[in-house]
This record gives sequence, structure tokens and C-alpha cells, in this order.
Amino acid sequence: METKGYTQDGTVDLRGRPVLASKTGKWKACAFLVGYEAFERMAFYGIASNLVNYLTTQLHEDTVSSVRNVNNWSGSVWITPIIGAYIADTYLGRFWTFTVSSLIYVVGMILLTTTVSMKSLRPTCTDGICNKASTLQIVFFYTSLYTIAIGAGGTKPNISTFGADQFDDFNPQEKELKVSFFNWWMFSSFLGALVATLALVYIQENLGWGLGYGIPTVGLLFSLFVFYLGTPIYRHKVKKTKSPARDLIQVPITAFRNRKLQLPNHPCQLHEHEPQQYINSGKRQVHYTPIFRFLDKAAAKDGNSSKPPCTVTQVEGTKLVLGMLLIWLVTLIPSTIWAQINTLFVKQGTTMDRSLGSSFQIPAASLGSFVTSSMLLSVPMYDRYFVPFMRQKTGNPRGITLLQRLGIGFVIQIAAIAIAYAVEVRRMHVIRVHHIMGPKEIVPMSIFCLLPQYVLLGIADVFNAIGLLEFFYDQSPEDMQSLGTTFFTSGIGVGNFLNSFLVTVVDKITGGGNGKSWIGDNLNDSHLDYYYGFLLVISTLNLGAFLWASSKYVYKRETIEFNEGCIELESKALEISPLGLQV
Repeated sequence: METKGYTQDGTVDLRGRPVLASKTGKWKACAFLVGYEAFERMAFYGIASNLVNYLTTQLHEDTVSSVRNVNNWSGSVWITPIIGAYIADTYLGRFWTFTVSSLIYVVGMILLTTTVSMKSLRPTCTDGICNKASTLQIVFFYTSLYTIAIGAGGTKPNISTFGADQFDDFNPQEKELKVSFFNWWMFSSFLGALVATLALVYIQENLGWGLGYGIPTVGLLFSLFVFYLGTPIYRHKVKKTKSPARDLIQVPITAFRNRKLQLPNHPCQLHEHEPQQYINSGKRQVHYTPIFRFLDKAAAKDGNSSKPPCTVTQVEGTKLVLGMLLIWLVTLIPSTIWAQINTLFVKQGTTMDRSLGSSFQIPAASLGSFVTSSMLLSVPMYDRYFVPFMRQKTGNPRGITLLQRLGIGFVIQIAAIAIAYAVEVRRMHVIRVHHIMGPKEIVPMSIFCLLPQYVLLGIADVFNAIGLLEFFYDQSPEDMQSLGTTFFTSGIGVGNFLNSFLVTVVDKITGGGNGKSWIGDNLNDSHLDYYYGFLLVISTLNLGAFLWASSKYVYKRETIEFNEGCIELESKALEISPLGLQV
């Protein structure tokens, strides 16, 4: 934009008017957003961290069913953002999609709080014998949960992306601030999760489930009020394409239609708009890359065809999505490992000595607070010390590349599951020594033996979760950044579904006939160590697949053209490091 003082990326206010860079966006706008993220994470983890215990102790489900239902719900929470992102990118925009979805989320929280508070909506127990939940009770409870999942579908992919929109990529100072945005955004997320795992799970088990769910519901309403106070200073991205996802269909179809055409000797002979057209539209031109060359035929010029070919920029956008899909596939196993925190790790903890002093019992789900604590400590260290140190060594503004960040996180995660396996082997040894057989017998082994695996998973997530969120936002085509962010959320969702599938299959195979199930109702007479060993093997194999996929990935290279010149982004896209990860 030529007018002095306005943002260069063409962002506007809620009424569609150009905005002044000095009075809008940046951290002063994000300050109104992070509160919502903290309270939403508090609500989500307040449910997810202890849901397996609620299902087994209040609805009286068996272990495998409760683990499966927790994973299915968590998976839905992380999968529905695909729909929310598509609606935002194609129809409503991020702000209005978030607005409608956040209201649905709050309705779900109110319903859930009502469900766990009313005795008529919970099964009753008489003389220690508990009735199974009625159909009405089950329907009401799961309707509440999945209403939250629907609301999350529109909030998760749009609130973080909307926050990133507050920084102008074409202002060097703001671009540098944006490097830290995702770190501190996740910091607020971790803070909400810490409150949930430390305070809410204790309140749920000792003061009442209704109070434990009611507190984050009130907090969520307050955070929405704060969010809308910041409306005058928010920046909104202008939608430059009617249907951003259309290219994902059009490019492969055109490439197939042109399959008999010969590709030119040089990429510059492929169809592309004149630079002036990008200047007029304010869109970014994406540079040619030599991967997925079968799609290049979509931009091949054919004088006999009445239909114009796709542009190189359109083709490269589709290549970006395919490349991200390749990386997405190798994040599914790490997401499956993450799913253990709110399921089997919690059930494992309930069998161990949870005493702290003479009378206080630590809720097993509270150990999840050490995941978030290690995250909260690691994020500032990563942002303030690790990044500047590595920036001096590599010259990369991020310190290390996004894929290198993911690779480090995956290695730490493998170490965490290896420790989980070793601890479980030790627990089984203690069980044999003390001849423990009953499902409610406490193993004389402190629950704090589980701390290392929780702490390491927290550190790994500073590399994994933040790295993935930034990677999929950064590498998405310009008009598909909400949809691109759903690669992050959907990977976690599919990982939860995959864990649900694995738990079910492993239980049926190992528990068939007279066999001893690896994941039975009685964890003191099961073989959870075998299951952790299985996860360790597939995680190691997946790391090899990640190294291969990352060696094939080519980072996005864009140019935004202005009348006074041009700015090129990601100019080091094709260099490759000795580890096979892009520089």
C-alpha cells in the first residue's frame, strides 16, 4: 500500500478500511487475544486431563472404553477445525467464524457443567453397588462434550491465525516480533493448562465436578468480553480469492488434462501472470520449485486449448499443500504418544502411591501439570537464549529451521516414551515382588517416578507443538492460512483416533482367548510395559520416516511486489543441511 503510515500487507479494520500501522495490531492487539487462549486451554484441559477418571468413577465405564472415548472426543476437538478453517477462509473470515464458534463452545461448557452438577443426570450408587448410566444420562453428557468439539472447530484454527495476522510480514520490525509470537502464544496456552492440571482436577475430585467445570466456564465468558474490547485495534486480512481451496482441485485436474503436453526446457516458459498484476492485487507471487513436477503440466501453455492454464503461483500453492501433507503424515505417531498423557499415564498413576504427607492424596491427573510447567520454563529459555544463540551460529532468524525444531522435539519424545517403558517395567517388578493382584491395590512405588516422562514430553512439546503450529501457518498458501493451521490440529486429532484404534486392537488381540490383555481393567495384572515398548518401536521408525520426508521438503519462496520494489521471503529455501533437514 502506497499511503504512508498504513500497513503494507493490505490489512483492514472490521469495516474494511485500511488501518494505520502505528495504531493497530502488534502485541497491543494480541494482548486482548491471549486471555481467551489461556481460559480456553484451561477449560479444555480441565475436561481432558481428568475425563478418563470421570468416565470410570462416575459413569462406570471400563478402562478400554474410557480410553477410547477420551481419545475419540479429543480427536474430534482437533479434527473439527478443518471445517472451521474452511468456513473462515472461504466465507466468514477469521473474526466472525471465531465469534460464532466461541458462543457454541460456551454453550457446550454450560451444558457440561449442568450435566455433572445434577444428580438426576448421573448414575446412582447404593451400598457400594453402582448402576450403569442410563441412555438419557449418556446422551446428555456426550452431547455436551461434542457441542464443545463443534465450537472448538471454529475457534482453534482461527484465534491463533488471527493473532499472527496482527503482524505485518512486510515490515521488518513486525516480522521480527512475529518470530516470537507463536512461542508466547503457546506460553499462554500452557499457563491455562497448568491451572487446569494443578487446580481444576483437584477441585473436581475433592470439591465437586460441577465447580471444577463451572470455574473455566465463567473464565471463558470473561475472556470473550476482553477479546471484544480490542476490536477497534484488530487487523483483518482481506480475502483475495473467492474459494482459496479451489486450486487444490483445479491444478491436479488441469495437470491430468495436459498430461500429454511436453514440459518446456525452462520453468520461466510456464504460464505466469505479469508482475504488474501481482502489484495491483497485492498478492504474493510464489517461486517455482522442482518438486512434484507432474503438477507443472497444469501451467504448461497449450495454444489449442480454450481454457487458460494455471499460473506457476497456483501450481506452487498446491505443491505446498502436498509437501505439508507429507510432513503431516509423520507427525501422527508423535501425536499418538502425546495422547498417553490424559489416558494411560493417568490410569497408571492411580495404581501408585499418591500420598503427600499424612493425609493429602495427589490426583493422578495433576501430574499433567509437570508437562505444562516444563513448557512454561522452556519457552522463555528457548525464545530468549536458545534462538539468539543459534541465530548467531546459523544466520537464520528463527535460530534453527522449523523442520530442525520438529526433529529435536521428536527425539526428546522418544526418550520420554523410553523412560515411560522403563518405569512401567519397574512397576511390574514391584508388583511381582509384593504379590499384588487386586485392581484397587496400591503399588508401593511413588507416583513421582512418572515425573521424568511428563517433564520430557513438556520440553518436547516446546519444539513440537509450537514448531508445528508455526510451520503449517508459515508454509500455507497466502489465502489458506486458517486451513493450513488445521494440519496442526488435525494431526493431533488423528493421533488421538489412532491411539483409540491401537488400544482397542491391542486389547482384543492380547486379551483374546485366555491371554492377558496388555491394557486390562486391572492394570496390576496387565502388561502396559509391552504397549509402551510397542510405542517406542514405532516412534523410532517414525523418526526415520520424518528425516526422509524433511530431506524432500522445499520451503516456500514468495515475492510480494510493490510499485517501489519487491520483497522476497524465504530466500534460502533450497539449501539442505547435513542432517537432511532444510536450512
